[in-house]
Amino acid sequence: MAVAKPLTKSQIITHLSEKVGTTKKQAGQFLEELVGLAYKEAKKSFTLPGLGKLKVVARKKRTGRNPRTGEKMIIPAKKVLKFSIAKQAKDTILGPKKEK
Repeated sequence: MAVAKPLTKSQIITHLSEKVGTTKKQAGQFLEELVGLAYKEAKKSFTLPGLGKLKVVARKKRTGRNPRTGEKMIIPAKKVLKFSIAKQAKDTILGPKKEK
């Protein structure tokens, strides 16, 4: 079974320019601006309607185990970037959740 390859940046730009009726340069500028805005606003939470939400989350310190030695260790607290998929995107891609 062949695995489908993800779209490249240039393929995404070409697709956007054809669908919206703009030049590839304009579509590329739009994509770059959208990505830049997401980076800038992620600390406050950035939502892309219909796709998901990008946000910074604080993780607490916790105990873990070194897989090589089995020794217990403390994993320090840190901030991580998290992307939560919107319910609309999940339902569209995976189909609605079946009820029991």
